[in-house]
Amino acid sequence: MIKLTDFIKVSDPQRTKIKFNMNPSDPNVPAFDLLMEDSQEWIEMNAWKTKQPNNNLNNADYLIALAQYYPYGPNYYIFGGLYKVEKMMPEIFDDIGYKLTLQSDYEEYNKRLIVKLEKPIGRDNYNRMYSTVQEQLNPEIYELAPSAKLGHFPGYQNINLRHKDLQLITTNNEPSWKQALSSVKGVYVITDSCTGKLYIGSASGNSEGIWQRWNSYAKFEDPTGGNKDFKKLLDEFGNHYIRENFRYSIIEIFDSKTKSEVIIERETYWKKVLLTRKFGMNSN
Repeated sequence: MIKLTDFIKVSDPQRTKIKFNMNPSDPNVPAFDLLMEDSQEWIEMNAWKTKQPNNNLNNADYLIALAQYYPYGPNYYIFGGLYKVEKMMPEIFDDIGYKLTLQSDYEEYNKRLIVKLEKPIGRDNYNRMYSTVQEQLNPEIYELAPSAKLGHFPGYQNINLRHKDLQLITTNNEPSWKQALSSVKGVYVITDSCTGKLYIGSASGNSEGIWQRWNSYAKFEDPTGGNKDFKKLLDEFGNHYIRENFRYSIIEIFDSKTKSEVIIERETYWKKVLLTRKFGMNSN
């Protein structure tokens, strides 16, 4: 286990705070969404000052801001930057009370570094001191994603997505990925990298093509896409198995106007060629 405080070092632990942001006053707007959109509300929620001293940044020179990473669960947070804190004078309350300046330290980990807490925390104790956070919450470095925004769509022939990256793409509605995958139907392959088994599937009859079908696999609470064989893996090993081992690629693409019968015929063809009914994960 790599401790958060072993990974992110600060010059003065006694004057540095960590905020575990969940959402602002509107519960339908998660802090993670605001961070990913580079919204001004992300800065505002971190710079907000109340009359409750425990929830403020008084006596803090620096702030480590994190946002609850809801695709993984309530005790996961993603790094949103290290900020220099300056208190506004004269003091104001129930409003923006601090000037926050993003620092270059650890900037390469912004929106990439995912932290796991030992247990979820409540809305009333989300603001902690750096010097005591390790003892209180035992935060550990869970993952360093290649990028919480995975970059521009690389082309249909170059897709080799890990399940966790698929979740990031669909959660963030990555524009170039969504546009490309929504505009085509197709035949795809899912590979279990632990066993080497293949599953051939298709997106043949929906309005958003492969994007819509792959979205059904990216759900955190049920990553099976309704597949009975995947459900057996989920029941036996848990969704962690699918997250760590499944990869997604495209075999053939078709125009969105292509009849579903044509695509299903090609799906059947590839099942026969790759023997996925006998040696893979296709049961029909």
